[in-house]
Amino acid sequence: MQNEDTKGITNWNTVLANAQSGGPNVAQKKKPKAQTGIFANKAPRALFCLTLQNKYRRFCIKLVELKAFDYFILLTIIANCITLGVQTPYPQSDSDPTNEKVENIEYIFMVIFTFECVLKIIAYGFTMHPNSYLRNGWNILDFTIVIIGLVSTVMERIVSKTTDFKALRAFRVLRPLRLVSGVPSLQVVLNSIFRAMIPLLHITLLVFFVIVIYAIIGLELFKGKLHATCYKLGTQTYVNVSHLYGPEAPLVFDDDNHGRVCLENELCLGPSGRAPPFFYIACSIVRAQIALEYVYKCITMEGWTDVLYYVNNAYGRLWAQGFIPVPTIYFVSLIIIGSYFVMNLILGVLSGEFSKEREKARARGDFQKLREKTQMEADFKGYLDWITRAEDIEPEDDDLDDNLSLLRENSRLGKMAIIDNHIDMPDYAGSDSSSIKRANLGWWGKTKRKMFPACYSKKNESFRRWNGRNRKRLRFLVKSKSFYWFIIFLVFLNTVVQASEHYNQPDWLTNVQLVANKVLLGLFTAEMFLKMYALGLVTYFSSLFNRFDCFVVCGSIIELILTSANVLEPLGISVLRCVRLLLRDPLRETVDS
Repeated sequence: MQNEDTKGITNWNTVLANAQSGGPNVAQKKKPKAQTGIFANKAPRALFCLTLQNKYRRFCIKLVELKAFDYFILLTIIANCITLGVQTPYPQSDSDPTNEKVENIEYIFMVIFTFECVLKIIAYGFTMHPNSYLRNGWNILDFTIVIIGLVSTVMERIVSKTTDFKALRAFRVLRPLRLVSGVPSLQVVLNSIFRAMIPLLHITLLVFFVIVIYAIIGLELFKGKLHATCYKLGTQTYVNVSHLYGPEAPLVFDDDNHGRVCLENELCLGPSGRAPPFFYIACSIVRAQIALEYVYKCITMEGWTDVLYYVNNAYGRLWAQGFIPVPTIYFVSLIIIGSYFVMNLILGVLSGEFSKEREKARARGDFQKLREKTQMEADFKGYLDWITRAEDIEPEDDDLDDNLSLLRENSRLGKMAIIDNHIDMPDYAGSDSSSIKRANLGWWGKTKRKMFPACYSKKNESFRRWNGRNRKRLRFLVKSKSFYWFIIFLVFLNTVVQASEHYNQPDWLTNVQLVANKVLLGLFTAEMFLKMYALGLVTYFSSLFNRFDCFVVCGSIIELILTSANVLEPLGISVLRCVRLLLRDPLRETVDS
């Protein structure tokens, strides 16, 4: 009786069981089950006892791989940095209510960081496997900070009045560095700085040699030139020219009359007479140490012009009677070679190392994507093998044969759905080619067909073809070089019109500016609508430049309407059109393309 009731009905449980076990007609092939998704490339055992099949470890892996978990840790680190900045140190270990509250909050942060460390150790393993927790340098930093914090907290509780263990709390300032472990872009920057240390050492040696060479040259040229100065007759006080060189800056003097000379009521005195002020004793280039200090000061471009003016006053600055302005040549060449060239080599080295690290990070990301794609293809192949096993089973009746045929059709049409979703395969059986085309239209295509059904009927086929040809021609036009330079010319004219506005300008210029503004606004509006029609709204607004252009045009139209109605004063939105000269630079567009 039971056989009669079940006659003609497919027992799919039996089919699936036979397919998974290999069935009577399929050879048994047992393969080790590969871990997929977030469980791939994880250590097979963690802490010598937790396998990948352990439910607690799988929960930890899922938790630490969540983006929300990373964001929570980042916010906790930022909050910890804020609390560290709020604390106010007092002498004699004094405190206030704010510091006491911060100390209590520190325990919460310590618990969170310890919990994160434990979760990652359970998920990744401790240190015995290639991808374990302590195999990452940033995790070593996190682990060290957590351990030091735990040791200092526990020892403060056990040994209350000791300063040795309280000194460990100074390591809390390293907690902001944990932001680096959570932000990959910061890791690239710091790695580039660390890898640039040796090249920077070479640049430092080069800078030192340049400083030494210029210090020796300056010592030979200007030694003892700044010892003399002018004093007022009778008072024996040096002349104060603070309005020229700063407070209490004395006036230097040149014995060869090529520099600044003393006036009639002033007397030049040097080391043989009255001693000059201490400031000029220090400024006198008579020792190599002082020469090195001033050359370094000039390379940093901090007050180098004052030193140049002092030396010019003492040595001379004019091309007169065959006199060569040695100070000007010396200091200008020092700035060009030492500051503009040698010091900028540091930026070049850092930029090169940063580019290398960025390429490495990009290569790691591409490799990760390729590995995920390979794993996905392996999963799909395994699914097809499972389907093939089901097909190889001999059907016992016609209904089973029909159902397996339907399964084969579904497996063929649902290939891309399996790749995208990994699990679910939609039923495409019975779908014709038109329904599949409608499924591939996308949300914008479906929306247009719902909003304007008459435009997509078979009666308007000729109109759609005519519209497509026109859009193709206009698309070629808006992407041509002639159209590009025409728009650049209009932007340049707009810039000239905006720059011609000035205070108390004549009325005819105001009228010309108003008319030119309206004409240019109309041309820019026509350009915007032309691009929208030729490229399509989705393609047009996918460009950030087109969004900015649309904002400027719409804002200019609203401003023109409101100002014409005397609702408000001009806001100057049209000035933003001048920015298009920078945004439409050919080099920028070439790089973007």
